[in-house]
Amino acid sequence: MGWFLIACASAFEILGVLGLRLYSQNKTFANGMLYLGGLGASFALLYVSFSYLLVSVAYSVFMGIGTAGAVLMNMIFFGESTNKFRVFSLILIIIGVVGLKALS
Repeated sequence: MGWFLIACASAFEILGVLGLRLYSQNKTFANGMLYLGGLGASFALLYVSFSYLLVSVAYSVFMGIGTAGAVLMNMIFFGESTNKFRVFSLILIIIGVVGLKALS
């Protein structure tokens, strides 16, 4: 149950980051709600996951997935740089998250 909550929290974090990006470009109510609602839901789900997982592991995995997801989303949908060093760094983040999950 804890890992499911972390996965959902990370998905909402990515939606919140998308909302932040959209809100910074076009300040509409819908973009603001996507931003605030996504980040609010992500932190609420993260908090609930602490009942099932160690806080250090849950938070680290949550941040890793959210960071990697936000970077990938910006590369794919918003045309951010995909140079080899950036992709390599992203791969290292993913390896770290998988390692924490595997050893918990």
